[in-house]
Amino acid sequence: MAASDNLVRKLPFSLEAEQSVLGSILIDPEKISEIATQITAEDFYLEEHREIFSAMQRLFLQSKDIDSVMLAEELVREGVYDVEKSKSYIRTLAEIVPTASNIREYAAIVKDKSLLRSLIEVCSNVTESAYAAQEDVSYLIDSAAGQIYSLAQNKQQADFSHIRDVIVETYAHLKALSENSEETRGVETGFSVLDNVLIGMGKGDLVLIGARPGMGKTSFALNIASNAARKTGRQVCIFSLEMSKQQLVERMLSSEAMVESNKLRSGTLSKEDWDRLARASEYLASCDIYIDDTSGITVTGMKAKLRKMKNLGLVIVDYLQLMQSDKRIDNRVLEVGDISRNMKLMAKDLGVPVVCCAQLSRGPESRTSKKPMLSDLRDSGAIEQDADVVLFLYREMYYDDGTGKTEANENIAEVIVAKNRHGGTDNGIKIGWYGQYTKFSTLEQRDET
Repeated sequence: MAASDNLVRKLPFSLEAEQSVLGSILIDPEKISEIATQITAEDFYLEEHREIFSAMQRLFLQSKDIDSVMLAEELVREGVYDVEKSKSYIRTLAEIVPTASNIREYAAIVKDKSLLRSLIEVCSNVTESAYAAQEDVSYLIDSAAGQIYSLAQNKQQADFSHIRDVIVETYAHLKALSENSEETRGVETGFSVLDNVLIGMGKGDLVLIGARPGMGKTSFALNIASNAARKTGRQVCIFSLEMSKQQLVERMLSSEAMVESNKLRSGTLSKEDWDRLARASEYLASCDIYIDDTSGITVTGMKAKLRKMKNLGLVIVDYLQLMQSDKRIDNRVLEVGDISRNMKLMAKDLGVPVVCCAQLSRGPESRTSKKPMLSDLRDSGAIEQDADVVLFLYREMYYDDGTGKTEANENIAEVIVAKNRHGGTDNGIKIGWYGQYTKFSTLEQRDET
């Protein structure tokens, strides 16, 4: 009985909602830009409606009026309807809705039905894969969870997106950017000169912070975490594979309160120090920052935890070489390459920047110029390939041999933008470094010398 019921089941869709979306655009053509990022032609169930919405998009992109005459001509030209049927159905659509003010609600219904159909398709595919039993069980489970998560994030599981749909979405994004650039730019690091180069860290970006041990990469990543939590108000998740939660928070308190880190370790705190720590604690406690100090965690383990977050804005990982691959790989170079690729995929799937610290090889020590280069990334060239942005930290005082030959300022550090997939690079952005507080800061003016 259940099998026969299954055969007569119909895929969910709402005829009225689809007609209302199209009718609203006929009444008020400007409304198409309001739903440009909400739905695409593929979200419509009926083929005719997909064709009509696509025709409306074409007219919009050509800056032509979306009226009954122009739309009918476009549909006839594309062979969707003949002249009479085209005019008749367009008239019907225009008469269905009295006002276009509820177009977002109509579009939401269309999208929900589309997601339900996609969910049915995903579940069907997962069922078939499970019956076939040709893949590793853990891979099947993670793949199923990933597909369901993508649907939960309103990401349609389509094979391709037509460039027409993407252009309409891009137009809407550019319009929003021109009207409110602060709201639509990527997550900022909090260091103004660096942000001017990066234009923020974009959704799905894998950002690597590379440095030699003791250069301050963990402190720099934590400074970015607190800056982002403050600026965006969204959740920032930190995976600490090297330090415990308490050690990490001690660093953050030292940086925020401007209390020397050795005082925190020894407990020799003055009343003024306690007052500063109280203010810093109150501030940090108000930030939506979450810390996980599981050792040797895998990318799959990270994704499982991050999917539970409801308002995720940024992920920090400290650091890449301490992670483990989900697969058993004897070659460490191949293993790190597998981890970096999966980190990039995780960033893309979650739609947030992932900032990952990475150790550098001893290459800089053997050169006259100690500034790091992309070739210094330790264990795998795949790290360089997978990352969207590669930042290196460099402090000249780090290499001071005590002979007095170094004339560098101990409170100056440099951020080298060695790779930037979305823009230019920079061979040395100077920022402040206060080692006693494990804190980096923006300099008032950038020293070009």
